[in-house]
Amino acid sequence: MKGNNENKGIVIKFSEEEALVLLEWLHKFNEEERPALIQDKAEERILFDLEAELETVVSASFDSNYQELLLKARQKIRDIEY
Repeated sequence: MKGNNENKGIVIKFSEEEALVLLEWLHKFNEEERPALIQDKAEERILFDLEAELETVVSASFDSNYQELLLKARQKIRDIEY
């Protein structure tokens, strides 16, 4: 096997609804101090960067009816309880 020092990216695909719900969660998470959950500043940096990246692609975050879109996204994704 040949080694490669090039940093390869990883692509994860989300539906628009998944991205919106994740963006909202990351925003809330990143707003609060959680020293018990963050063991290294690298983890914190990744979460901030992921939130920022999602903000650039989730157009709903700037809509006037954001809360309604978020509610619908959560309802669509949520597991159906029997």
